[in-house]
Amino acid sequence: MKSKPFLALLLSVCVLLPALAQTKPATTTQPQKPANDKDDDVVRITTNLVQIDAVVTKDGKVVPNLTADDFEIYEDGRKQVITSFAFVSNVTTAPTQPLSPKAKGKTTDAVPFSPLKREDPRRIIAFVVDDLGLSAESMSQVRKQLRKFITEQLQPNDLIAIIRTGSELGALQQFTNDRRLLSRAVDRLRWNICSRAGTSVLPRFTSDRFEMDPEFNCGGTYGNTMNAMRSTLDALAQLPGRKSMVVLSDSMPIEDQELIIDGQARPYAVRNYSFWLQKIAEKAIRSSVVIYSVDTQGLQYTGLTAADSIPMTRANMNTITNQIMSSRSNLMFRRRQGGDLIAKQTGGFQIRNSNSFELDRIVQDQSGYYLLGYRPTDETFNRRFHHIKAKVKRSGMSIRTRFGFFGVSEEEATPMQRIYRNPTNLALMSPFREQDIEINLTSFFVHDKAAGSTVRSFIYIDPKGMTLDAVNGRRQGEMELHGALFGDNGFVAEQLSSKVTLNISESNYEQAMRNGMVLPIDMPVKRPGSYQVRIVARDKATAKIGSAGQFVDVPDLRKKRVAVSGIILGKAPETSSQDVEQTIQRPGARSFEPNSNLHFVFMMYNAAGAGSLVMEAKLFRDGKVVYSGPEVPIAFGNQPDLNRLLVHGTAPLSADLEVGDYYLQVVITDNSSKKKTALAVQWMDFEIVK
Repeated sequence: MKSKPFLALLLSVCVLLPALAQTKPATTTQPQKPANDKDDDVVRITTNLVQIDAVVTKDGKVVPNLTADDFEIYEDGRKQVITSFAFVSNVTTAPTQPLSPKAKGKTTDAVPFSPLKREDPRRIIAFVVDDLGLSAESMSQVRKQLRKFITEQLQPNDLIAIIRTGSELGALQQFTNDRRLLSRAVDRLRWNICSRAGTSVLPRFTSDRFEMDPEFNCGGTYGNTMNAMRSTLDALAQLPGRKSMVVLSDSMPIEDQELIIDGQARPYAVRNYSFWLQKIAEKAIRSSVVIYSVDTQGLQYTGLTAADSIPMTRANMNTITNQIMSSRSNLMFRRRQGGDLIAKQTGGFQIRNSNSFELDRIVQDQSGYYLLGYRPTDETFNRRFHHIKAKVKRSGMSIRTRFGFFGVSEEEATPMQRIYRNPTNLALMSPFREQDIEINLTSFFVHDKAAGSTVRSFIYIDPKGMTLDAVNGRRQGEMELHGALFGDNGFVAEQLSSKVTLNISESNYEQAMRNGMVLPIDMPVKRPGSYQVRIVARDKATAKIGSAGQFVDVPDLRKKRVAVSGIILGKAPETSSQDVEQTIQRPGARSFEPNSNLHFVFMMYNAAGAGSLVMEAKLFRDGKVVYSGPEVPIAFGNQPDLNRLLVHGTAPLSADLEVGDYYLQVVITDNSSKKKTALAVQWMDFEIVK
């Protein structure tokens, strides 16, 4: 095998780059509908139809087999005729692939889920971690329970986002089913010094009042919390189907006031937030979002503690103790009232008095729902609030639905943020791939002492979806290329926008139609961390769009730990250098045929002095190993810089492999260590086609 020409060509790429001349930066029915139906807006309030969602449970489990005759629906107490009806299932038949006990807590060892398809049934959940309303004590429990959810309950078709209210927000682009990204988001959760909840769940008593932790002059944190919830709802509105937002907070009251225990009249300001909470609930209803609130205060001891400092006598001890317990219970009740309000009004519920947060109960509630529709009257759109009540006739069952809606049609009530109106921006942020133009992406980090870390991407584009006009014996067309690097909490770490003019000969055009085109782009990275690369290609003539995304982990090489760049995949050459040029087409496409060889190459950093290093390659399909290669010693060869080592290998693709999605796992191990510790693990997905 002639690997050197392969590596040289693969790392320098690209196919057809010389061809780029210029590059500048009504009746009652009873169907079971898929959860992705594009015509299904779930909550619809139009002049012809009012449609709401409802969850029916029995013994805590969703009931899926009811008919329209089992329901009644009322608007402002007046019974309506159900004119449309369906049950929508979010249950996937794909394997859940839970982590093994050995791998729990180490999501790098877990097989990544396959890329999500828009047509798949799914649960869409935004976990809003209100670090502006969480105590340091509660934040520790939030991290623990979210990690447990990721390792034990996350399903392949789930779309999950973990969003902090006290950080820069970019909610839509954070939705993913990648355990690695979600785990990094949990790892970044920290107590916020501006938290209105302080360091402990319950404040201590001094003298005759609560001694609250200061907000360090931050101020306005509750307003920031509500702004974050509104931004999250705006993002959720862009995703199809029924969605949910889980708000985790110690402090989400309807009103603020100072609590005292001595009964004396003291002046205090009461700030009422009911109007803003109602607006959040209304936005959630219009966005087909159900809100669940988790009172993260949990179960607390409300009596006297060692932290309290109150002068007492034997005569007033019982009185003071009872007053403290009553005031603390009252404080906890007030803090959770706002979360309870928005949950009930949107068809969700609140978890309280639970230190486990019962996320499994919330997830179970996502397995399916009913759509109930009726024809509105002219009075429905009188701009007043209309109460909705749904009933299920069968005994032993309970039903939850929206509290109601304001009498304004969707045509009048859908002012979206300007950023979401642009299809290119929406495709750039959306977790779903757009494939009007077929594109694929291979992204990885590279490091240079002078330039620092860079995320390098090979973008494969199939020109069959583009317009390339014949002009004077050549093919010409224009496209736009947009890219973004999204970091923690969705902030934009880097972005680019380029216009690409294609001017290629007929022979190169025929080659492009067979093998596609590959474009390389670089985006600098200023700090280590986990990133999502998103790329959008847009044909200027037809406005067709293609998009793709990939997870990239940029390590901190200053720690001198062994690190592996992303993996580049290609077909292994067989004989001559001519074969190399013919087989290394489409390095970004990552589609291969059975009964061939899968060649991979990557850079390994900080290998000098790391011991006796070996590499093991495995292939996975649906979470199961379909090939496990031998441990291969990593040969340093004549490479001059052992801290930037080029490594390559081959994995056979047997003739009996089924068509579908696969993953390659590469594990680097120190064989000289008694524990044989895995120093680095890297993954890359690919597809088997026939």
